[in-house]
Amino acid sequence: MTAGLPDRPPRGILMYGPPASGKDTVTAALTELDPRYVPFTRLKIGKGRTAGYRMSTPAQLAGLEAAGDVVYRNDRYGNIYVVDRPGLEQAMDGGRVPVVHLGQMAGVEQVTARFPAHWTRILLWCSRETTARRSPLRGDTDTEDRLHAWDATRVDLAAHPYARWELRVDTDGTAPREAAKRIDTVVCASPPSA
Repeated sequence: MTAGLPDRPPRGILMYGPPASGKDTVTAALTELDPRYVPFTRLKIGKGRTAGYRMSTPAQLAGLEAAGDVVYRNDRYGNIYVVDRPGLEQAMDGGRVPVVHLGQMAGVEQVTARFPAHWTRILLWCSRETTARRSPLRGDTDTEDRLHAWDATRVDLAAHPYARWELRVDTDGTAPREAAKRIDTVVCASPPSA
């Protein structure tokens, strides 16, 4: 991001796309481009991969729900994933710009409605064949489930034809650094109050 941006409300990026569309890779390229971009680590209650998550418990989830601090929750792959208010507040501390990964339009809608900030919406896309190829390469042992999620993402996106995206990136043909530069340009050009 360019230095000297005017004071702005808290900012964040909502990165939507199917499994293996490059959300982690593009986020890593963003953090290399500017350290103010930070990956938002969702809470995860369940099993499987722990890298990239803040592991939590059902009791902690119940406490967040009781306090009204669950911004968005989804259940997938036998786990619970949560975008939480305290986590977002901490991620935005000091002018940082969290990159929140989402695979459901309901998540995009709920985060923008329930957490006041200037959200830049990015759609990352790749073909189903690319998800099938990338999934095992990144260590997934449940590629069939990821392909079902790809199908669900396509249906979800089709059900929201008027969704607003500040940028769409096809990661089949766009290198991660180029995608990061394009996202940074959009974030920096966004109006100060949205």
